[in-house]
Amino acid sequence: MRTLLARLGDNDRLNYVLTNRIPRRTLTRFVGWLAKIEQPLVRDLSIAIWLQFSNLDLSEARKTTFRSLHDCFIRELKDDARPIDPRPGVLTSPSDAIVGASGRIVDGVMLQVKGSTYALEELVRDPEVAVTYRNGTYVTLRLTASMYHRFHAPHDCHVEQVRHIAGDTWNVNPPTLKRQNRVFCRNERAVLRLRLDATGHTLALVPVAAILVAGLKLRFMDMPADRQHTTPWVRDCDVGLAKGEEMGWFEHGSTIIVLAPPGFALAPSILDGSAIRMGEPLMYLP
Repeated sequence: MRTLLARLGDNDRLNYVLTNRIPRRTLTRFVGWLAKIEQPLVRDLSIAIWLQFSNLDLSEARKTTFRSLHDCFIRELKDDARPIDPRPGVLTSPSDAIVGASGRIVDGVMLQVKGSTYALEELVRDPEVAVTYRNGTYVTLRLTASMYHRFHAPHDCHVEQVRHIAGDTWNVNPPTLKRQNRVFCRNERAVLRLRLDATGHTLALVPVAAILVAGLKLRFMDMPADRQHTTPWVRDCDVGLAKGEEMGWFEHGSTIIVLAPPGFALAPSILDGSAIRMGEPLMYLP
């Protein structure tokens, strides 16, 4: 069974069709409902099926039993599972991830994958943010289904604004990114505007939701109940977070795009396709 699923996963075209050319929103709502069922038989069966599709490792989880598939998916980790790089000049990864496109933003244009670009302004739907990071630095962090799905503050900072943008539920895996343009600009997402405490530099995190369950949650603020609003939902705030402190979580696998202003440099380990863990170096401050 696992071998068959692995073969299906290796077939890019089939993967794309099976995870995108379906009623995405309907399936996402159904899986979201199913994942939260706490009946033991449903829970055990759904987790067993999940294990067939992924290399799920629960050895780092804070608890060993779960109420539902959803409870397992958004699991917390043991306190010592993710050491945080303490150096003040280091911006750490907000999540466990596979590194996607990264580098310099060129006149407001970013790379989705080789040969496919998208506009920063369309992603963030905020002219001020688009100007701030127009020629800055970015990293795309893709979370796979079996990964730890909570994200954390990359430095001591204050969250100054949250902008939620309604959208679709396209898959964000490589087969989709190769075939569908502007995926991150199509999906549900949020723009979190941060200011670093020590230096005053600004930073933006853009968590992007995806197919199956979808949605994202913030620990410090309730997100809008209506996820299909036609204009961005914007809330100013002043939330202090320590480096490595939890910010929120994804309801399912997705992506975080980190935006930094000019002068920030990528850590040498940030290479397309490389794995990174929350708390490891992502960028260096100017």
